[in-house]
Amino acid sequence: MNMQLSQFRRTTLAQTAAFIAGTLMAFNALAADPFNVRDIRVEGLQRVEPGTVFASIPFRVGDDYTDEKGAAAIRSLFALGLFKDVRIEVNGDVLVLIVEERPNIAQVEFIGTKEFDKDVLRKALRDIGLAEGRPFDKALADRAEQELKRQYVNRSLYGAEIITTITPSDRNRVNLSFTVVEGDLAKIKEMRVVGAKAFDESKLLDQFDQGTGNWLSWYTKSDRYSRTKLNADLETLRAWYLARGYLEFRIDSTQVAISPNKQDISITINVTEGDRFVVSEVAMEGYYLGKDDEFKSLVEIKAGQAYNADDVAKTTKAFNEYFGNFGFAFARTDVRPEIDRATNRVKLVLVADPARRAYVRRINIVGNNRTRDQIVRREFRQTESSWYDGEKIRLSRDRVNRLGYFKDVEIDTQEVPSSQDQVDLNVNVVEKPTGMLTLGAGFSSAEKVTFSFGIQQDNVFGSGHNLGLQVSTSKYNQYYVINTTDPYFTEDGVSRTFEFYHRASKPYVEQGGNYSMVTSGLGVRFGLPFSELDRVFIGTSAERTELVKGTNMLGVHEDLCAHFGCVAQNVPITAGWARDSRDSYLNPNSGKFIRLNSELGAIGDARYTKLGGQYQQYLPITKQYTFAFNADLGLGKGLNGQTLPFYKNYYSGGLGSVRGFEQGTLGPRDVTGPKIGGAKKITINTEFLMPFPGAGNDRTLRLYGFYDMGNVYGELERFDLSQLRSAYGVGLSWVSPMGPLRFAWARPVRTFPGDRIQQLQFQIGTSF
Repeated sequence: MNMQLSQFRRTTLAQTAAFIAGTLMAFNALAADPFNVRDIRVEGLQRVEPGTVFASIPFRVGDDYTDEKGAAAIRSLFALGLFKDVRIEVNGDVLVLIVEERPNIAQVEFIGTKEFDKDVLRKALRDIGLAEGRPFDKALADRAEQELKRQYVNRSLYGAEIITTITPSDRNRVNLSFTVVEGDLAKIKEMRVVGAKAFDESKLLDQFDQGTGNWLSWYTKSDRYSRTKLNADLETLRAWYLARGYLEFRIDSTQVAISPNKQDISITINVTEGDRFVVSEVAMEGYYLGKDDEFKSLVEIKAGQAYNADDVAKTTKAFNEYFGNFGFAFARTDVRPEIDRATNRVKLVLVADPARRAYVRRINIVGNNRTRDQIVRREFRQTESSWYDGEKIRLSRDRVNRLGYFKDVEIDTQEVPSSQDQVDLNVNVVEKPTGMLTLGAGFSSAEKVTFSFGIQQDNVFGSGHNLGLQVSTSKYNQYYVINTTDPYFTEDGVSRTFEFYHRASKPYVEQGGNYSMVTSGLGVRFGLPFSELDRVFIGTSAERTELVKGTNMLGVHEDLCAHFGCVAQNVPITAGWARDSRDSYLNPNSGKFIRLNSELGAIGDARYTKLGGQYQQYLPITKQYTFAFNADLGLGKGLNGQTLPFYKNYYSGGLGSVRGFEQGTLGPRDVTGPKIGGAKKITINTEFLMPFPGAGNDRTLRLYGFYDMGNVYGELERFDLSQLRSAYGVGLSWVSPMGPLRFAWARPVRTFPGDRIQQLQFQIGTSF
């Protein structure tokens, strides 16, 4: 407050001084009798155009000059903010305007700034009018100094000191230098809730995002004071009490004190809990479109239980949304509490007013600077010039959100002026980067360090198309995949994907040999939407698998050469179905993902079929804890008397299957010893996700414990559960700026001779 008063006084004094100077100069110009102006000259201009001066004065050549016009001219020129001195001299019937320009700012420099990027500070000063190339004003420099202090206060650096140095330069310019001594951070050392009786103070403080800090505060910055965060915490506390029956809870006051050395902050919150109320009855009043029973089924409030503001909010929201399904965009549902303080019971009366029915005039999309309007509009199920339908609008919002192109999607309903039954829908989107970088690494005794790399760019050039590149390289195995998807190949939402892949593998060191296996393919796949959550896929590809002969070839390789001459060509046909109801792609907390897929090799050298299925579910236990389950099954079989080609085998082990084992090393061995995958696969994963200690409710950073089981089997083997490999461990999940990052440390539980163990693994861009 004192800083604001000081700034106000300096600004007022500067304005007063300028006004007095202008008045005195105007007084000097009042000595001339009125006359007709023959000519007007301007002296002292350096950078300001003469036209700017002539446009600001109230007279022209040929006009009569008076003292009042002279005073008005001086005031107008001072008001431009370009001059620090203005005089008018009369030479016969010629007026001479003598001006002294304010210096321009040549350079703005910051010294000693560590907390802020200099571009952030330059933008903050530019917003108040101070920037390179603009006229300099000492009052503006003082204001800039105060703005810089405000920026540091917002970062809890209350002891920051700023020294402004003004250095004259050539051509009537100045250089500004702000030297900053940032000092130490001010941290919350004490936080109290006074007046609470029903709950322990520690329980209440656990609801806050701010606090005295812990060992992870360097990341969460929870011990830095912020008025905005404190207000949010107070609302959280109020909602917490209201959800537990304390209908009359209030926050009386909040005191924030800072120590003399400006390092320690103490916060005291004074509250009055009031009594705890129980709901005695829930009644309904108003007009419910003759659908009273349907509305009653939406009531979340339960008589006989403590008043819960969350249940009340859910009920009113459900009522308003249900009204919206019938076109009543302006429906309101108010709650009237009738309190009986003698018994601490409350009767809640739901008063509904559907207002009037409306239809949508226009759908306006705002914030899509990169994404084309069409990409958003084609996801809408609510159309223009049709009746307002709340269910279709919510579905449209969810579909736009699931595109993954935006951080936030909000739809506001706005009344159309001078119309009683029209509304506009304003779709406000906040775009986010749609590229994902995928990195992976592992270490094994055979391949040493292995790396994988990928780039997935969704919404290329704002077109809604997807483009991806995946590369995995090691000493013995490499693969390259390029794919592109048009999600709206047809207007009905049929997607089309082209994919090119190339894989090459060589034998491990202990195997010896110098042969290699190379597989290349080009395919196309179409996705057909059957509902808002379901999609069917069909596709085909042309594949070529070649064995480059060498020493110590495996038995399966010898078989390939014997049947197809070391080269096999196939045209497999794929079909599948997927249903995705997860609430988030990167960090799901609830919902399911179900996938069924099949592949038929009926054309080409090898004849075979493959069937697979995956079931994934996320169960929220609380707001912070989630249980996740994943099951992945696969079955392959050769046709026409053939066996399943070994290059179509399933593999298991590593991230995405059974953690704790090297990637793709589980399953049958060749007659010469190495693992070659199998025709049958089973994988079961379970995870328990929890907040990272000290991170509060931040779901982007979580710990998880897991237990994995799985294996692959040969075509003639049966599923033998006693042969399942298993491991348990812990991991870290972090939605980082580079993408979702997962570390896993695993300890195998059931192993067999020859299994390759890899306890520590990590990958960016994977789940399970």
